[in-house]
Amino acid sequence: MTITETLIDKRYVKISLEGELDAASSIQVDEVIQKWLQENTTFFHIDCSNLTYISSAGLGVFMSYVEEINQNGGKMIFSDMSPKVFNVFELLGLNQVMTIVGTVQEAEKYL
Repeated sequence: MTITETLIDKRYVKISLEGELDAASSIQVDEVIQKWLQENTTFFHIDCSNLTYISSAGLGVFMSYVEEINQNGGKMIFSDMSPKVFNVFELLGLNQVMTIVGTVQEAEKYL
């Protein structure tokens, strides 16, 4: 798993994921999100354009932060999911509780 972090401004970070988000790599993603929360970042754009797989552990990382981010007046937006990755979110009903958009440009407008 390769994670690229791009700070757009003090409160908005884009996190691009490449590869497989499984139990081992979910620890890395958790550390990245935690780091940005400690920096008082409130808007998280998760770019999934190069994410090839997501496990329940990977989903769990995002679920553990969505409520906290929303309570702090922020937002977590996912973009550019492959059909395979989107199906996992959809099967678990997470597309109903998380904001998922089609493209990076849509995510940037949303935030």
